[in-house]
Amino acid sequence: MVQISAKLVKELRDMTGVGMMDAKRALVEVEGDMEKAVDFLREKGMAKAAKKNDRIAAEGLAAVAVVGNTAAIVEVNSETDFVAKNEMFQGLVQELATLVATNKPADMDAAMEMAASKGTVAETLIEANQVIGEKISFRRFEIVEKEENAAFGGYLHMGGRIAVLALVDGTTDETVAKDVAMHVAAINPRYVDESQIPAEELEREKAVLVEQALNEGKPANIVDKMVIGRLNKFKAEISLVDQPFVKDPDMTVAKYVATKGATVKSFVRFEVGEGIEKREENFAEEVMSQIKK
Repeated sequence: MVQISAKLVKELRDMTGVGMMDAKRALVEVEGDMEKAVDFLREKGMAKAAKKNDRIAAEGLAAVAVVGNTAAIVEVNSETDFVAKNEMFQGLVQELATLVATNKPADMDAAMEMAASKGTVAETLIEANQVIGEKISFRRFEIVEKEENAAFGGYLHMGGRIAVLALVDGTTDETVAKDVAMHVAAINPRYVDESQIPAEELEREKAVLVEQALNEGKPANIVDKMVIGRLNKFKAEISLVDQPFVKDPDMTVAKYVATKGATVKSFVRFEVGEGIEKREENFAEEVMSQIKK
């Protein structure tokens, strides 16, 4: 029998909102596989779909910069959220975004060699580490290019904890693109439309929905119809253009941009820290270690 740690149980509980014992039973059932445990709880009707980034965090800022027909979105990490309020750090993040949009580096290695305010980007980060007193890391970036009859929309939420870069075609009105970016920041869709959803993700969701319906005691002859309806709802929930527009829920995002003669081409959403596990501090141990010095 696989040993299930208290940390893993707490992680699943935080992701799904179920009780500790239910979380532990689910993990035991699937031998500690987190994704399978989430599916198991959903099949039992005990939890909604959990987002992987609900259980992860890190500090820092993200930013967007536009230079002509090129835009960049970047994320720069620090050890504490206090640094995000540091003017030097804020300036560094914006500088990196502008440099990426201007130089269009092929990868992170090329980005680190770009000329910056304190030598190369790599050298500028080293100086920031020394001055700020924390490890500062340039984590990731994406570059987006557009045609003339298109518009970028950049939006920062919580001062840069979430950054979105949206691209719409058919209009040069940046307000429309920014509205789309604001919606993406708030609702966090995963795809532009359902054509982008991988077939394996749909199959996995369908399997969960079938088990869920059967466990609800629904007759087998209507399960298929129920699953089709629920799967269509699932696709609409994760597809940007099918979601109710956050500023006017009476229309979808697709209908909103259509009223401006536009279509959504793409979006990139960076949430600071997604995919990075935050170090857990034990303050009692930290205090004791300081006393012993």
